[in-house]
Amino acid sequence: MMNIQWYPGHMTKAKRMMQEDIKLIDIVVELLDARTPLSSKNPDIDELAKNKYRLVLLNKYDLADSKATAKWEQYFKDKGFYVVCLDSRKNSGMKVITDTIQEACREKIERDRKRGIINRPIRAMVVGIPNVGKSTFINSYAKKACTKVGNKPGVTKGKQWIRIGKSVELLDTPGILWPKFEDQEVGMRLAYIGSINDDIIEKSELALKFIEFLKNNYCNAIEERYNISCDKECFDILSDIALERKCLSKGGEPDIDKAAAILFDDYRSGKLGRISLELP
Repeated sequence: MMNIQWYPGHMTKAKRMMQEDIKLIDIVVELLDARTPLSSKNPDIDELAKNKYRLVLLNKYDLADSKATAKWEQYFKDKGFYVVCLDSRKNSGMKVITDTIQEACREKIERDRKRGIINRPIRAMVVGIPNVGKSTFINSYAKKACTKVGNKPGVTKGKQWIRIGKSVELLDTPGILWPKFEDQEVGMRLAYIGSINDDIIEKSELALKFIEFLKNNYCNAIEERYNISCDKECFDILSDIALERKCLSKGGEPDIDKAAAILFDDYRSGKLGRISLELP
């Protein structure tokens, strides 16, 4: 089993900042990766957000197995969360988020109205682990480029407030993990989706674990994308991907590291199809 841990110093600072700001907040909007919702859910957020209204956004649902996503949606609703599935790269479907925030905070809005406080925007803190799509979501929701976007973890370093129309103010926060993964399967799933810095991972070793998962759960993804049989050993499949994509070292041998990078690029971009990594 690989040992994956990644908790750079700026995450400690970011967590402290969020603890200070939470008193200003009405609702916590938590983005999870729909392909691995439980593994991408930072357990520290529940403690941070206790006594606040909660909205879970199952982001990148277009990359996830739709049957699995339906089960996860029900799972979080049963836990008392409001839930919306979305692809944050698309501007469409954002109105439902405003409606859901209003619905979640209805009790607070009514309380304010009775006290004569009218039209104060709902303040929402947007949280999530690195590379889960927070910045892309905020830019789509605000219909303008408010935040820096990148396809690697750690792009957002500070906090900023973004006004959404007259009814909602968002507080963007940096993506944070937690200090230690008790279950290394969690670390591996986060590495598969790109929420762990690729530079600290032995990618070819990780790719063999991922191929083993695909063989057991989504065998057709390998066969359809690379025209390679699933019946082979994991290392042979990775070697065949290298040969099929003409990734060769100087001696003409398959370049396993390049093949691993291709495999993960294909998965993260959806070219392997809709694949979920866990079920409730």
